[in-house]
Amino acid sequence: METELSLLDAAKRMNKDALVKIFDLYAPSLYRYALRLWGDALMADQIVGDVFAKLLDHLASGNGPRSNLRSYLYQTAYHIIVDEARSSLRQAPLEALTSFRPEVASGLLGVENHIMLEKVLAAIQHDLTEDQRHVVILRFLEEFSLRETAAILGKEVNHVKVIQNRAIAKLRKVFESSETQTGVLLPKIEEVSKPLDLDSSASP
Repeated sequence: METELSLLDAAKRMNKDALVKIFDLYAPSLYRYALRLWGDALMADQIVGDVFAKLLDHLASGNGPRSNLRSYLYQTAYHIIVDEARSSLRQAPLEALTSFRPEVASGLLGVENHIMLEKVLAAIQHDLTEDQRHVVILRFLEEFSLRETAAILGKEVNHVKVIQNRAIAKLRKVFESSETQTGVLLPKIEEVSKPLDLDSSASP
């Protein structure tokens, strides 16, 4: 199986097969990422198209990523989504967040009750800031490390840790104030902030 670096090297030579493989490999996850944050399927398709158009432009001009293609593509998508959101002043509807993987939802949040799941989704959409929403989705749904998330968002690692911890604290309040007490297992702040996590890397 070709590695990301070998695909990237071939893509820099504008090898058609390599470019097609890169699209097939990353387009589905980029689409889910855009859909979670934007909430419109047509716009998510357009964002993915814009991401790969930028990649082609950069490669054709001798620029583009030298390594970590996955992070580069997410970083490009992030900036496109932020620019689009700011220009239209619109938020993704809550329904878009229900498209994340069920096994991630149950593993991360420990939600055994549909009511509590809805509270999680509502909190992510309505109680978190834009930065917090991006960090939560990149860290816990897209499974990027702290370093990768920081690179995608263009922020320092320690800043991302602060954003992440504040987001988790806000989500905890949703359950602490809930009359329905169920086993909700949000990650502990001290667990997601361990130094070891800084060097962990999510597999593409």
